[in-house]
Amino acid sequence: MTATRTVVLAGATSDAGLATATALIAAGARVIATGRAADRLTPLRDAGAQTEIADATSFVEMTALAARLGTVDAVIPLVGGWRGGGGLAGQSDEDFDALLPALQAVRATSRAFDAPLRASDAGRFAIVSSTVVTRPLAGGANYAAMKAASEAWTRAVAQGYAKAARDAGAELRAASAVFRAEGALQPDALARAVVALWDRDAAELNDTVIALS
Repeated sequence: MTATRTVVLAGATSDAGLATATALIAAGARVIATGRAADRLTPLRDAGAQTEIADATSFVEMTALAARLGTVDAVIPLVGGWRGGGGLAGQSDEDFDALLPALQAVRATSRAFDAPLRASDAGRFAIVSSTVVTRPLAGGANYAAMKAASEAWTRAVAQGYAKAARDAGAELRAASAVFRAEGALQPDALARAVVALWDRDAAELNDTVIALS
């Protein structure tokens, strides 16, 4: 990746968030890590990230953060979690509601940072999904549905980037992509993939699925 990129990791208080922040900082990026609790942001701050108390699922809070930051080169929403089991009968409303913030974070961050990412010379938006979207199971229907919706939204973001560039008669500079994990998310695999987002130009990267391995 090109050094000095500004990267927002939204909802970054997981192990994957810390691993990704650490890898980006080692590559020379400026990392802004968000979370809802100050104490959970401490490891990220100790790793060298700028930390911001902000709710990644809130369009209002993400818009305020975007206004404060100005130039941004990448946004990666990392709100996640898994609920499942019990077959189709076990797909409770409570589990669905618990999974919903992941989709809400994808929507809020992509909308709030749309203009800054399109203004960057190499803007990147990427989400973490799962191979369950290719073969949904009854016991994970809530989870698969949420991941599929997140992927659909991210593809719409990609189309928006392409259309904006085409309408302006400009080269495509922003790209939206999906990371797909098979099984449990491996933090180091995600970290490597995020750092490599700038290894491909936007036209090649936009609207692609990247397998995490």
